[in-house]
Amino acid sequence: MASTVLSLRIDEELLDRLRQRAARRGMSVQDYVVRTLVHDDFDERFKAAVDKTEKFYGVT
Repeated sequence: MASTVLSLRIDEELLDRLRQRAARRGMSVQDYVVRTLVHDDFDERFKAAVDKTEKFYGVT
């Protein structure tokens, strides 16, 4: 799996909260953010698949 760099600017308060949450899980901030994004992406794709299946079978 190839990776690409994503750079973003966030305020200090948000970074501090991210550091705290990552530390509680024994993760780096980078790993915590990536894991959160992957989790959110999965949720969206799963919901879209459920919606498509319900539409196909006519479930309301």
